[in-house]
Amino acid sequence: MTWLLVVVCGMGGAVLRYLVDRAVQRRHDSAFPWGTFTVNVTGCLVLGLVTGAVAAAAVPSRVQVALGTGLCGALTTYSTFSYETLRLAEGGARLPAAANVLASLAAGVGAAFAGVGLARLFWG
Repeated sequence: MTWLLVVVCGMGGAVLRYLVDRAVQRRHDSAFPWGTFTVNVTGCLVLGLVTGAVAAAAVPSRVQVALGTGLCGALTTYSTFSYETLRLAEGGARLPAAANVLASLAAGVGAAFAGVGLARLFWG
């Protein structure tokens, strides 16, 4: 049954990734990959929140598998992040490429910590 939850959540995450990426990128008419940045940071926040909820025994571990592996696994994208960073660097936009790497790392880890912190506030 758990694998079915992963599949269903993964399908939702993939669709959500596409819709959010397109909506964000449309609002920011630039070469910087704001859509990918947004879905990756959002996925880190959700994963931190779910992980914190499981650690507090507020939800069962199968929720972490379904949402963490399924939803967040499909929502976030390391391959697209890597490709877009490479594309920026090869196109001569080395500073935006470096900013993408540093900002994604800092914001992603920060969002994961924030998610765990929020879970602690909600569920002690």
